[in-house]
Amino acid sequence: MTVDPTGADLKRYLVEDPGGPVVMLNLLQFAEGGRSNYDEYARAIVPFLDKVGGSIVYAGDTSTMLVAPDGFEWDAVLLVNYPSRAAFSQMVADPDYQRITELRTNALSHAVLQATTPWTR
Repeated sequence: MTVDPTGADLKRYLVEDPGGPVVMLNLLQFAEGGRSNYDEYARAIVPFLDKVGGSIVYAGDTSTMLVAPDGFEWDAVLLVNYPSRAAFSQMVADPDYQRITELRTNALSHAVLQATTPWTR
């Protein structure tokens, strides 16, 4: 399973843009010994988030699972807010950001990276 989006994934992400801010859902399963790499990535990403107006909404370890397929467990969840899908894309296209992505890639055995849209009432 890949843990990084492809160029085609990012193009589709932009084409399907409903406009407005986006909160990215990150479900993380660490590779053996990967937690320290991810912690380093989490520290290194802060200036890139700041640069595009992004912010961490929530970061935490998972706990008691109540409903999930058998044998399916995540280690951590991360929610990151961006002012737009374009802001996220701008960040991941930054050559300096691309230099730190290896930390994330090597840290994870499985991941979900999914855009979310707010419910309207």
